[in-house]
Amino acid sequence: MELAEETCARLARVGPRYNAVATVTRERALAEAKRADAALGRRERRPLLGIPYGAKDLLAAKGAPTTWGAPPYRDQVIDMDATAIAKLRRAGAVLAAKLAMVELAGGGGYRYPSASLQGPGRNPWNTERWSGGSSSGSGAAVAGGLVAYALGSETSGSIGTPSAYCGVTGLRPTYGLVSRHGAMALSWTLDKIGPMARSADECAVVLEAIAGPDSADATASGRRFKPLDTRPAAAAVKRARVAFAEEDIEDHASEEAKRALERGKRARVAFAEEDIEDHASAEAKRALERGLAEFRKIAPKFARATLPALPFGPLVSTVYAAEGATIFAGLIEGERFEELVDTRQKAGLRASLDIRARDYLQAMRLRSAVSTAFAEMFKNADVILSVGRTITATPITQALDQPGLTASNPQQTKRPGNTGLIAAGNLAGLPAIFFPCGFGTDGMPVGLQLVGPPFSEPLLVALASAYQRATDHHTKRPME
Repeated sequence: MELAEETCARLARVGPRYNAVATVTRERALAEAKRADAALGRRERRPLLGIPYGAKDLLAAKGAPTTWGAPPYRDQVIDMDATAIAKLRRAGAVLAAKLAMVELAGGGGYRYPSASLQGPGRNPWNTERWSGGSSSGSGAAVAGGLVAYALGSETSGSIGTPSAYCGVTGLRPTYGLVSRHGAMALSWTLDKIGPMARSADECAVVLEAIAGPDSADATASGRRFKPLDTRPAAAAVKRARVAFAEEDIEDHASEEAKRALERGKRARVAFAEEDIEDHASAEAKRALERGLAEFRKIAPKFARATLPALPFGPLVSTVYAAEGATIFAGLIEGERFEELVDTRQKAGLRASLDIRARDYLQAMRLRSAVSTAFAEMFKNADVILSVGRTITATPITQALDQPGLTASNPQQTKRPGNTGLIAAGNLAGLPAIFFPCGFGTDGMPVGLQLVGPPFSEPLLVALASAYQRATDHHTKRPME
């Protein structure tokens, strides 16, 4: 009860500094804390018993509004618990807050971090920098010590970006591992719910509680998650084969990478060079290089492997735009549509209504090619290592369509590699873990990511956990 009271007070006091909190659920938190105290009195021992957490405000929770971060839904109350929240309640966890998010989880595309009912997500490491979207409140709340862990969601980058920008650990599960019942849908075939916490081990505890079957979600795989025990985990880390592309970090693409890009051009693969994400920025490069060197000591079996030259960004945006337009058609064509904050987002949602069936089906067809490409990579590698984001957190006033332009890095060049891994991994429904590896020259967090085959979360957690036992990046906390 004391912990719940203190957490709710801190959320109310500090949360507005980061625009991280949608609602403090104090009454519910105290009721759940009281039950947890009773369970402790009976000598029950469960990992999450009595631990306060926050949930992204697209997850329904009894007794609180579920605003989806959007002004048209500011008064929406869904009188039920999303399955993930219900499972945490049964595990004895204490819901202390609904956390801020980008409106409609970024459906339609948005230009500025201010596209939220709560305003731009402010980064606890520097409140003039963005905490990342669309799980902006979840990343900031964990980084700022408002909650021990939080639930976020990812359609394409919404767990990975806040984790990288805020210096926390985020775990995107395999599509279907965690039920989405009771969560706002942006894309039926892409959405995933996962934990964000300080460490990989903490994420694993949360994922074990929320993963599993759910008759209310037809897309739930029915699979459960359990982390590896100590000895199997150590053995798995030792023998893990890691795929990596050096141009993800290095200033100059290798000759092999250049030849791969040229092959893609000659084969008339449909992509634009600008769709391939930039290599590491000047601010992030040194920390990423150190992180890579540290990781090589943990899992030294590295091999070069790269994704094919495909337009991962346009593919994933076509899928979630077409599906999102169907989901939000009533809003887009209704009277309250103009209440949305971001002008570009509104234009994107309107345009999404006109996506042709042929374009959507072509994107879905190419998703199969993406999955096939990953299957080929995983014949010779167990996981893929890349950057979490190639840049550090951007200023909250900076337009998001120019994220690579900084004072010290005004003209980044485009190149292939695995920096399209977030979009590609989401298209294939693959799990990923994002974890901090240091700080950029601007003092902002920098992180790495690991992606594995479907349901390889135990190995991903084991690798990230081994890295975190050997380093202390994940223990760093911002000064208030």
